[in-house]
Amino acid sequence: MRIDVMTLFPAMFEGVFSSSILGKAKDKGLVELNTINFRDYTKDKHNSVDDYPYGGGGGMVLKPEPLFEAVESLTDSVKTEAMPRVILMCPQGEKFTQKKAEELSKESHLIFVCGHYEGYDERIREFLVTDELSIGDYVLTGGELPAMVVIDSVARLLPGVLGNETSAVTDSFSTGLLEYPQYTRPVSFRGMDVPDILLSGHHLNIETWRRKQSFLRTLERRPDMLEGLELSKEQMKWKQEWLAQHNGRDEQ
Repeated sequence: MRIDVMTLFPAMFEGVFSSSILGKAKDKGLVELNTINFRDYTKDKHNSVDDYPYGGGGGMVLKPEPLFEAVESLTDSVKTEAMPRVILMCPQGEKFTQKKAEELSKESHLIFVCGHYEGYDERIREFLVTDELSIGDYVLTGGELPAMVVIDSVARLLPGVLGNETSAVTDSFSTGLLEYPQYTRPVSFRGMDVPDILLSGHHLNIETWRRKQSFLRTLERRPDMLEGLELSKEQMKWKQEWLAQHNGRDEQ
């Protein structure tokens, strides 16, 4: 996969793209990560990328010319079988989810557009980008940090990026449920012990325990994830047991 980021601050990505999982994936050639300063595509002597909004109002708005020129120049020079997804990081965009990360991980080329100032010329939204994404209902000073979040989430799903190929499959949200509890050595730490079942060596029982814990954790912490979900007989039993125990505690 190739990932290009249109930004006014390429230096912000240097550490992220060269460290940890992303850095290793880049070194292995599993993902190509690039930053492009779209100020380089301005045509006036001041290299202006923003201007005052028509109709008045506070703040500055990103001009369409530099971004159109940067994206078009990139797509002309990079030949791929399919057109790239051009993703605008924007508070008004679709809320980013694990499902969206899995969808984007199947693409061969992603272009992220990061803006600053008050906003974007509407023609960028209408005629340049294919997706608008938001990482939450809050506003940041620019699109760089949200782009890093999305890129990390997408890149880790690519084959070979994670050492254990099952890790991404069993992550929270990938299965539709939160991930089950995890333990490692030592078996006993300050009087807190690893559940006996995980030490039993009985793989079927361990798998059942993990499914149950995953379901109960979702029920307790994110019941909204279960709305509209058709529960299995096994899950219905676990839910009834949990409700009986939970109601008993409330009465005490």
